Amino acid sequence: MSADSSAPDRIVIVGASLAGLSAAKTLRAEGYSGVLVLVGDEAHRPYDRPPLSKQVLRRDFGAETTLPQPADLDIVFRLGMAAARLDRTERAVILADGERLPYDRCLVATGTRARPWPNPAEAALDGVATLRTRDDSERLAQRLRDRPARVVLVGGGFISFEVASVCRELDIPVSVLVRDAVPLAGAVGAPLGGFMAEVARGAGVDLRLGASIARMEADPRGRLAALVLEDGGRIETDCLVVAIGAARNIAWLDGAALATDRNGLRCDRFCRALGADGLPAGGIFAAGDVAHWPNPHDGDALVAVEHWGNAVAQGRTAARNMLAPGPDAMVAHDHLADFWSQQFGLTIKLVGLTAGADSFAVVRGSMAERRFLAVFGKAGRTVAAASVDSARWLPAYRAAILQGAPFPPLIGGLDAPRRIETQVLEDAAR
Repeated sequence: MSADSSAPDRIVIVGASLAGLSAAKTLRAEGYSGVLVLVGDEAHRPYDRPPLSKQVLRRDFGAETTLPQPADLDIVFRLGMAAARLDRTERAVILADGERLPYDRCLVATGTRARPWPNPAEAALDGVATLRTRDDSERLAQRLRDRPARVVLVGGGFISFEVASVCRELDIPVSVLVRDAVPLAGAVGAPLGGFMAEVARGAGVDLRLGASIARMEADPRGRLAALVLEDGGRIETDCLVVAIGAARNIAWLDGAALATDRNGLRCDRFCRALGADGLPAGGIFAAGDVAHWPNPHDGDALVAVEHWGNAVAQGRTAARNMLAPGPDAMVAHDHLADFWSQQFGLTIKLVGLTAGADSFAVVRGSMAERRFLAVFGKAGRTVAAASVDSARWLPAYRAAILQGAPFPPLIGGLDAPRRIETQVLEDAAR
């Protein structure tokens, strides 16, 4: 088979995680009965990642967070073997051991990996870790069980704050080093980031803003012993978690003439991967964290979203479009980004994306009570809403975002502040 309008007989999904499994389930549910191959560089079957930085570290349950899958999916697994190259001419995925997997359709769902510490010698020290995979979580859980004198996290994102929260629950001293002036600002905006900074400090976290590591010190056996900061400060620790972001797994696509950059693999609204020429690359689709796609809720601005819900929804959309008889039968990916986090006894939920927001207002509850709902505006429209232990109103604001309602919408209500105060966000381009 060579024409994309023909029904596929063989589909290869590269990436054995949430987006890949979601696509596989959808393919079978939509009636696809051909060969279905799922490639993963880890030895484990697809598993759930959010618990790795929370429940697994607390030992609420083990790291075997395998995602459920029907017994009749009839998947050919190629696990523990990374994809090394994509041959678009011959329509084949080449694995690291040289095996060639021919495809009629290929879904790229290779996700991201934890960005390593930039100094390789320091990154290799015993006691320096990242947290992305099941194996990472198991190793870190064991270190926490051994009760280190102090855990240090470097990075101002959710992984840092979630692990810090677990450390405090376990009564382990913890320091968080954040290069920026406000943590979490990229995900939830500066006002909420500042709020979470105070929550963390109130829980006993040694939070240092505007801080960075100058060098690491090791003991004679190659184990981390201390950190020397740029300001001259020194922290003794034998457990450092590097949480400085994620890198998208696109290196294996080098030479395939696809539209890739640090944001991932560019795809159109139908999840079709684009070639370097900007046109759909025949038979190739993208979904999940690796995909760089046009957001219909923000004028088709390109986004790369590392959220659980998007991975599921985009995997489903890609699967349906892989089976479509032609472009006219394809459906657009129309997921409104959302995510949640638990830390320091609070549940944070957010719908929409705060990037580029120019205004912010608390419209239910109050920050002082640590129970509120806040909205973000951009050019007079409501573009995102976040709740802290107050998710009851979130569905209404999801609808307002989808409708492009004015900012701030839904004024009034029993638990609304008497006066809505809008903050102008200085860095609308962050």
